[in-house]
Order: sequence, then structure tokens, then C-alpha cells
Amino acid sequence: MSNQSVYGIGPVEQSASCHTLSVVVDNEPGVLARVIGLFSGRGYNIDSLTVAEVNHKKHLSRITIVCSGTPMVIEQIKNHLGRLVPVRKVADLTLEGPHVERELALIKVSGKGDKRIEALRIADIFRARVVDSTLESFVFEVTGTSEKINAFVDLMMPLGLIDISRTGVAAISRGETTVTE
Repeated sequence: MSNQSVYGIGPVEQSASCHTLSVVVDNEPGVLARVIGLFSGRGYNIDSLTVAEVNHKKHLSRITIVCSGTPMVIEQIKNHLGRLVPVRKVADLTLEGPHVERELALIKVSGKGDKRIEALRIADIFRARVVDSTLESFVFEVTGTSEKINAFVDLMMPLGLIDISRTGVAAISRGETTVTE
């Protein structure tokens, strides 16, 4: 006699993964609020969000959303987004192939003496630019992947990090593939 149920083995646990969605929308008032409302109304979290107009003549904007979820949740998000009237196209860059992601951060570090010298040395390694400097602080501009920025932040913490401003992820597919019309 077998210990298996006649109903099968049950649902398979799916692990959550991070996805970068590129959403092309009509550039009109209220569109971003509707997209955000879709996420909040269903209890989905947005890890990163950037928005900018990408085609002035056609009045199109691109919303880049980084979110996490199981494959089923990500598929639901894409389907819900696709049904919104001002949405022209939804692309899951994570699934559609190679793409480039970058983020910009401004990081303020306060320190004197050896800590100041060490902050400048680390900034040089990370190719961070000094965009403001006083006798007691620096503001560094660093661009790259979110992982690179997180690593830079982690190294600056013990050296006197006092403030951070991040743009969120901007992403685009590699090669000839495009999500804009």
C-alpha cells in the first residue's frame, strides 16, 4: 500500500525572485497613481520604481519597476498591468533576455583624517565621483548595479556615511529588442 494521496502531492512551493518590468504608458496625469494602486491594492511590493518620458512626440513614458514574487505572482502583476488602459506594453526584462540595469546614488560621508582618506580610496576603486566637498564631508556620485551601490554603501557605513539618495533602477534590453513603439 502506498503512502501517496489520491489527490497528488499538493502544490509545489515556488520561491520568490526579483523581476525588472518595463512598462510603456501614455504620458498623462494619473497613470503612475493607477499603476501604484494596482500594486498596493493587491498587496504587492515595489522594490524600485523609475519613470520618465521616452518619446515626447508620441507622449510615451517608461515606468521601470523592480518587484519580487513567485512566478505566478509576477505573471498576475504583468496581466493586471496589461489591462490598464494607458498601458501600451509590458515587458519582463528578466525573462526576455539580456538587459542592462543601472542605478545612480548620491552618498554623503562625513569624516576627518584617516577615515576621509579611506573614503576617497574606496570611492576611487568604485569609480565614484566627488560631486561636493567640504572640510568635513563628501558627496559621492556612484552609478552601477544595485549590488555595486549596496557594496559601496556597506563600505562607507563605518567611515561616516550620513545620508543616501538613490534613483532606483533604470533598465533596457540589449541588442535590437525594444519595448517602446
